[in-house]
Amino acid sequence: MGKQEKIAELYQQMYKSQPLLVRSPGRVNIIGEHTDYNLGPVLPAAINKYMYMAVGARTDNEINIYAADYSDQFSASLIKLEPAWKLWPNYVLGVINEFQKAGKNLTGMNIVFGGDIPLAAGLSSSASITCATAYALDKLFDLGLSRLEIAKVAQAAEHNYVGVHCGLMDQFASLFGKEGNLIKLNCTTEEHHYIPFTAKDIKIVLFDTGIKHHLVSSAYNERREQCQNGVALVQKHEPQVKGLPDITEDMLNKYVKPVSDIVFKRCLYVIQEIERLEKVCTALETDDFKSVGEHMFNTHYGLKDLYEVSCDECDFLVDTTRQIEGVLGSRMMGAGFGGCTINLIHNELAEEISEKVKNEYRSRFKKELKVYHTSIGNGTEVVKPEMLEAV
Repeated sequence: MGKQEKIAELYQQMYKSQPLLVRSPGRVNIIGEHTDYNLGPVLPAAINKYMYMAVGARTDNEINIYAADYSDQFSASLIKLEPAWKLWPNYVLGVINEFQKAGKNLTGMNIVFGGDIPLAAGLSSSASITCATAYALDKLFDLGLSRLEIAKVAQAAEHNYVGVHCGLMDQFASLFGKEGNLIKLNCTTEEHHYIPFTAKDIKIVLFDTGIKHHLVSSAYNERREQCQNGVALVQKHEPQVKGLPDITEDMLNKYVKPVSDIVFKRCLYVIQEIERLEKVCTALETDDFKSVGEHMFNTHYGLKDLYEVSCDECDFLVDTTRQIEGVLGSRMMGAGFGGCTINLIHNELAEEISEKVKNEYRSRFKKELKVYHTSIGNGTEVVKPEMLEAV
């Protein structure tokens, strides 16, 4: 029995009724890290790892949420909704709060959720929960929201109930994913188009350091504030500037570096990352994965030296894979301070290289390295009966 069948069965056992079942994927990001909340472009894709959510309406105002992966229950009321004292319920409650603020008509509800997205690994398990919740409640209560509106509800839930001022990339990728395609999203205009990822001989492999980035909320918000400070410094002299995508390195050297070297480094990384992303998109048009990989390596060193969000384990993995023939590119992925590296590896060498890197990692850190072989899948959707195994 697969995970989605288990979640559906668990709901049926607990509430003696058939739920609406939704699945929402995690995501990888080929390049464009920390550019989304700076209104730059990103290049993510949904992957074949999901959060599954079973939900049903109640006739009262009670909210029951069961997190299957934690074997933990939480209850609340629509009448007096407020953040929970522990973290995980707030990803669900935050979405309900956004719908209430928008004046949407909800009743109480029963929710069971769980998934196979590794937690705190940089694969956006948090966005998959908020997107699954928002999408499921939109369908359950016939709210009629577009996918973009659902993405913004999910993003606002993290801002207001979790306290992470994330950009829109994770939610957008989870909702707009398309099998076999990357999503180029302009985070200023919110326009997007799909870029085929057509190479059959290249696999996206994730190496999970096992380091959970618990420091990330405060550091993430600090980086965002530093970038905003850089924009403000430039705007004093160049009022036409709206954000970092409008700023050149010359402007940074002239207006920011004399004031703050730290702010300068943060902004320089973002500007260079935006340039790298455009070069990657051009390289993908001709399946020039060698160039794509080199830009990924350069992104990692920018994250390490300029944005300063890497860690010893991620640096070791990138430095190790750079020496291995068959690895085209590697970099730390996600908010930082742990999680996964994303690697482009020749398909026929993926298993052999994975074992080699696991051995090197074990030797260096005395701990096991988890490896995830992923493929690009579709975005958030209702799980139809024919998609289920026999329960």
